[in-house]
Amino acid sequence: MIDNKDNALKIAEVLLKVKAVKLQPNQPFTWASGWKSPIYCDNRVTLSYPKERTHIRQAFVEAILNRFGKPDVIAGVATGGIPQGALVAQELGLPFIYIRSAAKGHGLGNMVEGHYEKGQRVVLIEDLISTGGSSLKAVDALREAELDVKGLVAIFSYGFKEAADNFKLSECPFITLTDYSVLIEQALNSNFIAKADLTLLQSWRENPSVWNQVH
Repeated sequence: MIDNKDNALKIAEVLLKVKAVKLQPNQPFTWASGWKSPIYCDNRVTLSYPKERTHIRQAFVEAILNRFGKPDVIAGVATGGIPQGALVAQELGLPFIYIRSAAKGHGLGNMVEGHYEKGQRVVLIEDLISTGGSSLKAVDALREAELDVKGLVAIFSYGFKEAADNFKLSECPFITLTDYSVLIEQALNSNFIAKADLTLLQSWRENPSVWNQVH
């Protein structure tokens, strides 16, 4: 779910402006999974633009405080959530930790990196949610470390039902600064796409595997 519709439209505008998100309904991208997709998202691009980076950081801070209150620790999900999380932690004056995608193969074998105390309240920062798999793996790692996970905030979500179901099953609240539905609405308003493109874009989100077969 998005935190705030007006803010979500502004974040969508930022992502489109710096080309962190590209929409090509008639020349689809191919994902690693083999799916054909009309959208390509790389939110790391926003880090290269100070004004836009700051806008996203402040949106994160506002969403966290509004939904979860001020936690004890901010955590970033590898890899895209690490720089975003560090920026948020700095703004809030909080400790920062991050979660590896897999346990380190040497030394202490840590999956959670940084200093923390058991029982501390933590909010995770993520750049992108697709199915939620990698994000919830990070949630599990924090819970195994006996941290109190209040929830997760991401820049963008494709809005797949599978992700919502996975987060619900894990009993982890999540919000996003913007999502796919808001993005294509803003893309139309800003003339990044034509009205004729809407059907293709909407049908992909409803069933990307079938969309793959017909495009």
